[in-house]
Amino acid sequence: MLRTFRPAIGLALGTVCALALTACGGSGDNAGDSASAAQGGASLKGQTITVYSGQHEQTVKALAADFEKRTGIKVKLRSGDEAELANQILQEGPASPADVFYAENPPALTTLEEKGLLAPVRPGTLKSVPAGDSSPKGDWAGVSARTAAFIAAEGKGADTAPPASVRDLAKPEWKGRLGIAPGETDFAPVVTRMIKTDGEDAARKWLAGLKANARTYDSNEDLSAAVNKGEVEGGVIDHYYFYRLRDEQTAARTHAKLHYFAKGDPGALIDVSGAAALKNGKHQQAAQAFLAYLDSVPAQQVIAGSESYEYPLVPGVKGKKELPELATIGTVANGAGLGDGKDALRLLQDTGLLP
Repeated sequence: MLRTFRPAIGLALGTVCALALTACGGSGDNAGDSASAAQGGASLKGQTITVYSGQHEQTVKALAADFEKRTGIKVKLRSGDEAELANQILQEGPASPADVFYAENPPALTTLEEKGLLAPVRPGTLKSVPAGDSSPKGDWAGVSARTAAFIAAEGKGADTAPPASVRDLAKPEWKGRLGIAPGETDFAPVVTRMIKTDGEDAARKWLAGLKANARTYDSNEDLSAAVNKGEVEGGVIDHYYFYRLRDEQTAARTHAKLHYFAKGDPGALIDVSGAAALKNGKHQQAAQAFLAYLDSVPAQQVIAGSESYEYPLVPGVKGKKELPELATIGTVANGAGLGDGKDALRLLQDTGLLP
């Protein structure tokens, strides 16, 4: 079972939005040098950093263990919903024990960035991944990528004639055939992209159409399971939920297929998971060492081989062979363009998809 991959909760994102309203270069194989590269070579071994992580728990545990082995820096991991953790950092203020915040999506990081709570990431770390995959301000670094996709019940109309655009899902012909998980913070960036491309009025009408057509689920895991059982014909998820469903159910018991929207469509959204050092963190050098590690080849290989099925960002590190090349799907969304999620949340609430 993969239930320890924690679903995002729209209500928690709402709370965040309401409140918000020299380590070695990471691209090399010698990630362990980051433990002694700071402050004139003074060793960081034996220090303990606290990482608030909204990312996939199994993968982050593996990363933390590898980092500890390579550097001697210990990691105290606090895993949970990214929006709840961001909200906690806001409430804790300068007294927060967090040294690092590792998020699934850019909006939670942007919320903290706009509040001035993030420390600049070292340039060497930022250079390890493509420039557009990190904060334009340099306050957080991209670590991995995922893409929105359409999961369809095998052999059903949603599979044999999948939607050409995510916009189509609001049309009357999808009534009673669709599932949606509006409380997932993975869904909010798709709404933001709709606002950016089609305007707020069109995005509002689209959401109203989804509400009329769709059965609501608490998480992308629940939605994927429902599609696999034929409860609904299809729905928008992040791509990796399909692969985890397949791993959990086995290929023989997986009765769903994954389809991708055309390049340029709001549904062809690729966004990143990123990490930041907290400005008020008590272990600045060790926190920067952890960021450098996340964007090193060894860490990216851990991500590439993990159950999370995410795309590594460091050039030259390949994801799982089942995954289509990102370039065939689209381009990574600019983190600043996704904002802090407030507009998406407001529309989801206005249309009754979230309380």
